[in-house]
Amino acid sequence: MSEPSASGARYKSLPDKVFDVCNIIFMVCLMIVTLYPFVNMLAVSFNDANDSIRGGIYLWPRMWTLENYNYIFSEASVYQATLISVLRTVLGTVISVFCTAMLAYTLTRPDFVLRKFMSVAFIFTMYFSGGLIPGYLLIKGLGLTNSFWVYILPAVIGVFNLIVIRSFIEGLPEGLLESARIDGAGEFATFLQIVLPLTIPALATVSLFVAVGQWNSWFDVFLYNSSNENLSTLQYELQKILQTTNTSATSAADQFASAQGNVTFVTPTSIRATMTIIASVPIILVYPFLQKYFVKGLTVGGVKG
Repeated sequence: MSEPSASGARYKSLPDKVFDVCNIIFMVCLMIVTLYPFVNMLAVSFNDANDSIRGGIYLWPRMWTLENYNYIFSEASVYQATLISVLRTVLGTVISVFCTAMLAYTLTRPDFVLRKFMSVAFIFTMYFSGGLIPGYLLIKGLGLTNSFWVYILPAVIGVFNLIVIRSFIEGLPEGLLESARIDGAGEFATFLQIVLPLTIPALATVSLFVAVGQWNSWFDVFLYNSSNENLSTLQYELQKILQTTNTSATSAADQFASAQGNVTFVTPTSIRATMTIIASVPIILVYPFLQKYFVKGLTVGGVKG
């Protein structure tokens, strides 16, 4: 009985074949639309800045050069800023995910009498904010300005991430938690030994969200640590380089014209493309390791949230 069904599955009807062809064409077009901007930025970043002014760079550099990358990495502050960005991303992600998971587990416990009130209070913050100035005054009053911890502590709990993890924990079999308590495990031991290993898909999804936010963040550096170069991040340094390039573009163009093409300089377009590649590559390298958890964790959180 299995052979006819298997052989019949190999022969699709005409509507099914048409659907498959259309689906493949659509997905290929979607892939091209998604990848083209990044590939174009990559080509511009490796193309000579003088030549890029002419335009016409699409998928492949016309005049290969590393001058754009040399210009950015010639800034000594970039290396210190990269170290700070890596530290804030790693520490911020680990601390935020762990604390958010603990809070999410607490809000799923029926014996926690303030469970509903706390849930509503956290969700309320998603719709209403104190604003930029009160937030700055709060951070300053807590003594977090000119401090590395201003990158970590204000972002410890993310409400959306809390909902995703809480929804995942609510889907776990209650019998597993009860058996752990019968064996003498306390709430914290149950959380560490039972809950955390079973919520890896949700934790991986939230970790990606937090890591991307921490890595790309630069406005908090501008607000709280702009006067302390030792705490500057890569994104903020790249933003300053781009700003410097924009202000000096006119004088650089004059030098280029007077030298009749013998002077090599960078342009805002080439620097912007190079910055995009530098800022994107670390996240792109991390994503494949979390991809198998991403869809499952996000789907469960979205359905039950």
